Amino acid sequence: MSAVNRLDTRLETPRLLLRVQRAEDFDYFAELQSDEEACRYIGGTSPRAAAWRKFLQMPGAWVLQGFGMFAVIEKSSGEWIGNIGPWQPEGWPGTEVGWALRRKAWGKGYALEAATAAIDWAFDELGWTDVIHSIDYENFGSQELARRLGSRNRGPGKLPAPFEDVPIEIWGQTRDEWNARRAQR
Repeated sequence: MSAVNRLDTRLETPRLLLRVQRAEDFDYFAELQSDEEACRYIGGTSPRAAAWRKFLQMPGAWVLQGFGMFAVIEKSSGEWIGNIGPWQPEGWPGTEVGWALRRKAWGKGYALEAATAAIDWAFDELGWTDVIHSIDYENFGSQELARRLGSRNRGPGKLPAPFEDVPIEIWGQTRDEWNARRAQR
């Protein structure tokens, strides 16, 4: 697998900056990883030491794959509010754009704003032809976000170990569907 060096990639939306995660983001990430409600559908909470190991996944993905979820920075405060973007670990059911935000960022439209920019980037820069979202059956908030993004429920899916017993649905859309929907606006 050959990765293109994209470590300086930055996307901007009206309210957000999306960039590769940095060491100074860790305290915010650790806060997210300790929040039971925020982590309910993404594998559960992690103590700080385990959160550090998870934190290193995204910069590692950027180095090895040339993409990973973006650190999402709220422009008005400069705070890290979550991770949103492309994600495809070994054995994953497809090319995913996923999300996880700190609870203080919920209900502000940030997830839609950042996911839209990330999907555009995945299709335009990575050349993906399809985007999925692996969503827990009971995660109604993420299901609603997927709908707002134009994705549809494609049915049950399966994640690789150690998450193979977690019931998920695969939501998604093709690049052509995404572009057609964007052209209508």
